Amino acid sequence: MKRPSPLMIVAGVLALAALVLPMTRDGIDGLSFLPLMLAAVLIVATAVLATAWPAAIIPATAISAHWAAWTLIDYAGLLSGNTGIGFWCLVVAAWLTAWRFADALSALKLRDAVWRRLVNVIVPVLFGLWLLILWEIVVRGFAVPQVLLPAPSQIAVRLVSSVPTLWADFRQTFLKAVLIGYVLGCGSGFAVAILADRVPFLRKGLLPVGNLVSALPIIGIAPIMVMWFGFDWPSKAAVVVVMTFFPMLVNTVAGLSAAGNMERDLMRTYAADYWQALVKLRLPAAMPFIFTALKINSTLALIGAIVAEFFGTPIVGMGFRISTEVGRMNIDMVWAEIAIAALAGSVFYALVALVERTVTFWHPSYR
Repeated sequence: MKRPSPLMIVAGVLALAALVLPMTRDGIDGLSFLPLMLAAVLIVATAVLATAWPAAIIPATAISAHWAAWTLIDYAGLLSGNTGIGFWCLVVAAWLTAWRFADALSALKLRDAVWRRLVNVIVPVLFGLWLLILWEIVVRGFAVPQVLLPAPSQIAVRLVSSVPTLWADFRQTFLKAVLIGYVLGCGSGFAVAILADRVPFLRKGLLPVGNLVSALPIIGIAPIMVMWFGFDWPSKAAVVVVMTFFPMLVNTVAGLSAAGNMERDLMRTYAADYWQALVKLRLPAAMPFIFTALKINSTLALIGAIVAEFFGTPIVGMGFRISTEVGRMNIDMVWAEIAIAALAGSVFYALVALVERTVTFWHPSYR
């Protein structure tokens, strides 16, 4: 018999404790909490089944963990502020069961590449989903005030009800300031890196200046850019240009030196001039460095644009909305803007990573 999982042993013990400990602070009525009792019994049965029949661990943990999750969310709202120790034992038991489910999924040895990719997507999605489930349960169960931390369901309602406002903010901040500043900053950093590589004294003079400017705080740069370029999106794009220029410059200069001496000697043997060696050898070798800068800048650009909007902007934009809604105590709107920014930044990063994988398929990290 396969050695039992410690996670399921602890989950089973906690589920048993939930069956006997009070679900509320002022006692328990078993009939009133029958769905919770059933969830606890399912987790205990799953712990036993996982030991006796390991092959059934994935469907058993999936059913018991997610049944418990939705039941706990419902009762966390009903028992708001009155949850007992038995309730929280069941919460931890459900979380451990979901952890065992994700662990079993990630340990699968699948031959089909499509199924492997599907599992690689499902595991992080489950992790994120359970973070939201625990967040919802904790906020409801402890009756946390909305001004301190809204529940994910409240944020979702705000997202749905404020689509026009959120879209206007997204268009102002991301589609204008972030994308335009990102393209200008990365493009100019790349061009200056090529120039610095061609002219040695520029490389020796620019890199120390680049390190100095990259250390400047954004809260010092943003007000200056607002004074220079006005309150609309060009000033935020200028901040993004400053933040993304030097990471691209430094990484590209380092990448252009990545080609080995043997390969360079071979290009000289072929009588290749500077530009031929650059295009056919040195730029391909520098691509991992360049894409590292592009991925770093994809997050820096969004952060820079949002923070820059705190120092002057029209009545639209993610940073403007966050600063004004905090003052109005509309924290659910603030979290809605944060969710949109996080989603946009993640998708942007993923697109850059996808292009990187296509361009640098030859790199050993993808073999």
